[in-house]
Amino acid sequence: MLTAMITPAVLISACGSMILSTSTRLGRVVDRVRALSDKLDELAAKSSNEVRETKDRQAMIFAQLDKLTSRARILQRAMVSFYLCLGMFVATSVAIGVVAIVRSPRYTIVPVILGIIGACFLFYGSILLIFEARLALSTIHAEMDFIWSRSKRVAPAEIVEGHKAHFVHFRRREKSQES
Repeated sequence: MLTAMITPAVLISACGSMILSTSTRLGRVVDRVRALSDKLDELAAKSSNEVRETKDRQAMIFAQLDKLTSRARILQRAMVSFYLCLGMFVATSVAIGVVAIVRSPRYTIVPVILGIIGACFLFYGSILLIFEARLALSTIHAEMDFIWSRSKRVAPAEIVEGHKAHFVHFRRREKSQES
């Protein structure tokens, strides 16, 4: 009986790891939102002679804040899913003990159902994290494209002309980004 009750502990540990990493990711998103918000306020106070650069940066920050908001919401859903998963696996462990004490064969399905529900929550949370990681990658690409286009405007012409672009894996490059 004790061996069967301990079996969900591996999945409980997995849930704990997912909760910890998701919480860290959410904290980083919140920190990034605060930093970008401060930068947006700083740009709003700039003089009018830097208008084009300021507007470009404001547009990039605005787009990033939109994606970061979506990321935060996805991460919050994933955390809820992982907490529900954790609860289901703890309930599975308890149900195994109760079924062993009751010794009624008709209740043996209860731990199985709780375990399957917990596994479904774990799966759903993992899928959400995949979506969030893809969204995070798109924000990184957008920011790098912005920095790249800006650096090409401020770098000396001979450096820009002599540079050979690197191949970007798994991503289409648009003509507007190459110039």
